[in-house]
Amino acid sequence: MNSKQRMLAALACEQPDRVPVWEMYMNGSSIVKIAQLLGIDLGDVSGRQDLTGQEGEVVIDMYCEIIKQLDMEGTCFGIAQGLVPESDDTARDKFGTLHHLSDLGEPYPLEGPLNEEADLKGYDMAGRLEEDDFVQIKQVIEKVGPDKAHVVQIADPYKISWRLRGGMEELLIDYATAPALVHGIKRIATDYCLAAVDMSVKIGADAMIMPGDLAGEETLMMSPEHYREYVKPYQAEIVAHAHKQGMPIVKHSDGNMWPILDDLMEIGFDGFHPVQPQCMDIGETKHHLAGKCCVLGNIDCRELLVFGTEEEVEQTIEVAAPGGGYILVSSNSIHPSVKPENFIAMVKAAQKYGAYE
Repeated sequence: MNSKQRMLAALACEQPDRVPVWEMYMNGSSIVKIAQLLGIDLGDVSGRQDLTGQEGEVVIDMYCEIIKQLDMEGTCFGIAQGLVPESDDTARDKFGTLHHLSDLGEPYPLEGPLNEEADLKGYDMAGRLEEDDFVQIKQVIEKVGPDKAHVVQIADPYKISWRLRGGMEELLIDYATAPALVHGIKRIATDYCLAAVDMSVKIGADAMIMPGDLAGEETLMMSPEHYREYVKPYQAEIVAHAHKQGMPIVKHSDGNMWPILDDLMEIGFDGFHPVQPQCMDIGETKHHLAGKCCVLGNIDCRELLVFGTEEEVEQTIEVAAPGGGYILVSSNSIHPSVKPENFIAMVKAAQKYGAYE
């Protein structure tokens, strides 16, 4: 069984020969540190990392070598947003949103192009999507090869909507005060996602993941009723379209997702990521979703991957792996505080302890 077969089997809630190990996002500086620890030296990466979400060619090469050297099951890359710097710490994307740039995380919106219903007229986000926006994904697919599973990040229409609105707070206020504006923005975001699904299929991707947090550690960022009115129908449309194209699709959200976890199953998501350990128990989640949805997670990147041990990775495998339908992943991402030694240990522990009898 090769890596792609192993990954796709788990996403289908089947039991492969061993637990797949994968990662949704690896920060550029983390890629460099892991590569250096593995002895991968592909060129000069000195100076400031690109903060616009588009890694340089050398960093992409390092990422591909990490996947191959550690024999991970697949890759994951996002769609370029065409960010153009406007100052040292701001950049505007091709869709008109101004973002703040940070060394420690993804860009976040400061102002968006859609602020009232009149702004919706003639605004076509999907029409601005180009094959060039997938160039780095195509590079990774070509460099790593067809035996790995290649996953494309297509942002949740909720996340795209608050980018277009200029911030999450503005969008959530609109849920109560401007429902027509919200539905108009969600329609624009969903049409973009549908076009992104088609392009992902065209370039040879194997699966998709939909990032976009819907919850904090206590509960949802909105009421379940607002989720079902403003988010769920649009997610369902995208999932149905992906399935029509033969593509499995995973929902990512940090936080306590119990209030709407069954809604995700009704929609038909093939996987749920990352089962944040601070607020969701991996054993309880796996039991609830067994046979209905693959579980991806929940190796704690807040504590374990910064300070923890290999034995704790083994304990997660013991709880979540039985019966298949499980992919070992961090609880969010490989961020700059994650020790490269611990990330490598996580991968090797999964391969050591994750074999099915």
